[in-house]
Amino acid sequence: MGELATMFAPDRVAVVGATESEGSVGRAITSNLAADFDGEVVPVNPNADAVLGRQCYEDIASVPGAVDVAVVVVPAAIAVDVVERCGEVGIENVVVITAGFSEAGSDGASRERRLRTVAEEYDLNVVGPNSLGIMSTGVGMNATFGPENAQPGPISFMSQSGAFVTAVLDWANDRDVGFKDIVSLGNKAVLDERHFVAEWGDDPETDVILAYLEGIENGGQFIRTAREVTQDTPILMVKSGRTEAGASAAASHTGTMAGSERAYEAGLEQAGVLRVETVQELFDYAGILSGQPLPEGDGVAIVTNAGGPGVMTTDAIGDSALDLASFSNETIDDLTEALPAGANVYNPIDVIGDADVERFREAIEITLADPNVGAAIVMACPTATLSFDALAEATVELQAEYGTPVAASLMGGDSTREAQAILSEAGIPTYFDPARAVRSLDALREFREIQAREYAEPTEFDVDRERAREVLESAKRRDTNSLGVEAMDLLSAYGIPIPEGEIVDGETEAREAAERIDDGDGVVMKIVSPDILHKSDIGGVEVGVPAEEVADTYEDLVTRARNYQSDATILGVQIQEMLDLDDATETIVGMNRDPQFGPLVLFGLGGIFVEVLEDTTVKVAPVSEPEAKSMIDEIESAPLLRGARGREPVDEAGVVETIQRLSQLVTDFPAILELDINPLVATPDGVSAVDVRLTIDQEQL
Repeated sequence: MGELATMFAPDRVAVVGATESEGSVGRAITSNLAADFDGEVVPVNPNADAVLGRQCYEDIASVPGAVDVAVVVVPAAIAVDVVERCGEVGIENVVVITAGFSEAGSDGASRERRLRTVAEEYDLNVVGPNSLGIMSTGVGMNATFGPENAQPGPISFMSQSGAFVTAVLDWANDRDVGFKDIVSLGNKAVLDERHFVAEWGDDPETDVILAYLEGIENGGQFIRTAREVTQDTPILMVKSGRTEAGASAAASHTGTMAGSERAYEAGLEQAGVLRVETVQELFDYAGILSGQPLPEGDGVAIVTNAGGPGVMTTDAIGDSALDLASFSNETIDDLTEALPAGANVYNPIDVIGDADVERFREAIEITLADPNVGAAIVMACPTATLSFDALAEATVELQAEYGTPVAASLMGGDSTREAQAILSEAGIPTYFDPARAVRSLDALREFREIQAREYAEPTEFDVDRERAREVLESAKRRDTNSLGVEAMDLLSAYGIPIPEGEIVDGETEAREAAERIDDGDGVVMKIVSPDILHKSDIGGVEVGVPAEEVADTYEDLVTRARNYQSDATILGVQIQEMLDLDDATETIVGMNRDPQFGPLVLFGLGGIFVEVLEDTTVKVAPVSEPEAKSMIDEIESAPLLRGARGREPVDEAGVVETIQRLSQLVTDFPAILELDINPLVATPDGVSAVDVRLTIDQEQL
């Protein structure tokens, strides 16, 4: 195991604040430890000589010998002092149960900051504060004040809610679901989710990691840690708080469409985490991932004694990313010979209602032998001719023989309990609803794809960082947080192609610039103002302007801008070359900086319809080349880029490189809060960033 090994396999646990007072947290934790812990429980309380029959020590420093874990259950006012004393005497692992920290106002927040300082000074592993505690069934340790201990099993579980831990334990114990380790994260002042993901990823006794989180402390670090762990160990997560409130305050298209919820979706997907919606799904998927092998293919076979539920299961497969397996001719022939005339030998196989165990067994064996079957669902309704227990034993035997993942759907009540126990002991999950069985097999498929991913390091392009910095600092000199087309050189500095253009502040300069730039098709003219974001909405853009009309158009654009917003800062007008858009597709590449995950890069269909169609996808930066390519695959309008309906395909490699270069830009400069390139015009001959706007944090420059 890793650096938290002694936390989950301690020999001695001290409870600082242990007491015999009825109803107290200190008593509950001491009692829970005394009941099952394989090691020694050491009570610490200056006001007691003994607690629950064990010698009690005045303070942690007076405890003889080494202590592996200290559980702190003292008033908030002295809790940090106790933690500091633990550090002084060499205790590495501390679990702070005490509340009254950052969840309790400014005084509590100050107390939590001091706790972090102490933990850093003494290199302490601190769980909490405001934690229910920790458990580890490997040593019988229940260092929580919950009402019951966990059963042993291959699942490790962390939760940001202590109440959720107690509820899950009650639910799991009723269903014989077992755990290896359990952690109530509390306020996550020191140890957070990524530390336990890393620990359990190295733990051979943890087959699946479960998490209930309300937030992730450092999204980038979590992605890197989880990405490595999920190459071997699945992570299932319930992430609460799906609101996108706050996205409405964003100034850019990207900011509007890439709210916090999309950041979590993107970040967890890139990390290889399987996100679930309910506790039921959490344990459905955990059961099959910990007990069954990964499927070699996506074809699912159904063997049932009931036609109606078989159709229900078929519908569920149609709603998933799985397929209904197509049987080989040999399988059809073998099933035809083995089953009675009224049976259905095609998928779903209906062995009909009078089937006994032997008929079921033969159908299952023939099915599992078919190379087109990646997984199977054995589904049965109660009949007088069928023993659920015998069916369970046959299913266990055949699954072990063929090594194909199997899920069972036994559609009954008390009559299924012993059969469920038989199947569960062999790692085969059982569900009343066959749709749950399908969704669980789909989780196996998804984890197979996660394990097959090839991760690449982001490309490091040769760029002009100093030129980019100069452009950003120009906004600081003007005391503004907004930049528009005057920042086109920022893109150029990072190798993102831009049209030829100039910003001018007078009619004469405008005409002269147009004469230099115009190749016969006229020029594009845009008002340049950091205060006017949607230029086209106010008539601030003119296209195809001949050189002889440039001067008048210049005056018109400035007048419209003044009429729209009299106090707007007008930097001038941009004169830009006309691009050939006959075979072009307008896309958007943008970025919004998320509080947890950092820069979130967006790509999709652009132009004036970007917020109407919202055909976009997002990734957490830095974005590698494979991830940039996948962003094109993920949008519905990808065929437009690839030559749909006789169109010539655009320079897809140029789009991919632009996504990567923008990713590098916003990673290099944390001062960039939001950025839109809209449109990024993609043509068969290349790409060009036609317009840009961004918001910066001057203090970060």
